[in-house]
Amino acid sequence: MHVTGTHFTDRTDAGRRLAARLGHLGGPGTVVVALPRGGVPVAAEVARALGAPLDICVIRKLGAPRQPELGMGAIGEDGVRVLNQQVIRLAGAGEAELAEVERRERAELERRARRYRGDRPPADLRGRTVVVVDDGVATGSTARAACRIVRARGAARVVLAVPVAPVDWTERLADVADELVCVGTPSPFFAIGEFYRDFSQTGDEEVLRLLAEARAAPATADGPLDRELVLPAAGVRLTGRLTVPAGARGIVVFAHGSGSGRRSPRNRHVAGHLNRSGLATLLFDLLTEDEEADRRNVFDVGLLGARLTAVAGRLAARPETRGLPLGLFGASTGAAAALHTAAALGPAVGAVVSRGGRPDLAGPLVLGRVSAPTLLLVGALDGMVIDLNRRARAGLHCESELTVVPRAGHLFEEPGTLDLVAELAGDWFLRHLTASDAATGPVRQTP
Repeated sequence: MHVTGTHFTDRTDAGRRLAARLGHLGGPGTVVVALPRGGVPVAAEVARALGAPLDICVIRKLGAPRQPELGMGAIGEDGVRVLNQQVIRLAGAGEAELAEVERRERAELERRARRYRGDRPPADLRGRTVVVVDDGVATGSTARAACRIVRARGAARVVLAVPVAPVDWTERLADVADELVCVGTPSPFFAIGEFYRDFSQTGDEEVLRLLAEARAAPATADGPLDRELVLPAAGVRLTGRLTVPAGARGIVVFAHGSGSGRRSPRNRHVAGHLNRSGLATLLFDLLTEDEEADRRNVFDVGLLGARLTAVAGRLAARPETRGLPLGLFGASTGAAAALHTAAALGPAVGAVVSRGGRPDLAGPLVLGRVSAPTLLLVGALDGMVIDLNRRARAGLHCESELTVVPRAGHLFEEPGTLDLVAELAGDWFLRHLTASDAATGPVRQTP
């Protein structure tokens, strides 16, 4: 996916957003291998989401003598050596200078390998799927070296996964990995760090802590909690579906609209993506069966919002969800209900996403009280609803964004459009369910 504005809060945020694209790799046959040091915080989130063991592959970049940020190649464990002749010529480095750089970096590589791994042998990769993770790709030399090492150690399948890379990264690295996964490929691309708000150096102590935490965790994640439950709210009993993946980072409550409920295939599709991203979800029926028979209830935003607010408030007391940051996802009239709840609960709501919603039905007083960052997703073929969303967004005083999804109608039934909605929603929740600075952004057209 080509993205022009990919930015991550820090490496942990990048890891969560990368993990959302790797759910298909979960299982007992997967191992996550990080490139220290910067790749370890990213990989720790990926390993946690996949329920996979975490190991390291120590690689050292061979920086040009007068431009150390320019990689002439890389060396790795097991004697692996990768050179970029084009960069060597560009840097004007002779054989003696290259040899001196390699000698110095080889000593540091051995020091780090001893420091991080101690007496423990590398993870057994034979016959397994190995996900190689770094905090980004620039020239690709270190990633190439890592992929060669894990392949030599017996990996049956090599997946190279990074948060950010240049547009042509697949052309550079397709020959060393079976699958390439990236959150964004911004253009222009000058350095990995420009796409992180916090790209401070990862220290040895943080690497050791994350590796120790991964060893202490089970080798495979416990299955997620996934069950039906009954939720009392305002004198009625509402049925819901609660899914909490291992190590959940937040919970998103779905507000369905136009008579839809917890079995909505579109919202279940989005919820599944959020679960794979490490977010818990609650899909529940805002109305009882008897209430649904009266169509006036479907558009009673005050009623729907009060129900959603009551249920969201109860999650703070449940042991499975206590302490999880709260997000709201609304569809159709459920979007207005979500904004009603966001206004009522204030800072307790960390983020809101609307899919093909009617936020205008919340009314100007409610819209003006919403403080949670709000993403409005509308299909490009849904002209009238686009206009209604633009008007509603003008009434919001919080951070907000209106994204028009190409080739999508009101129900996002067109191929690939609902997948894009799920990705955009997942990115928004993962970015905002921790505190962030509010800044209203422009309407943008998704490529």
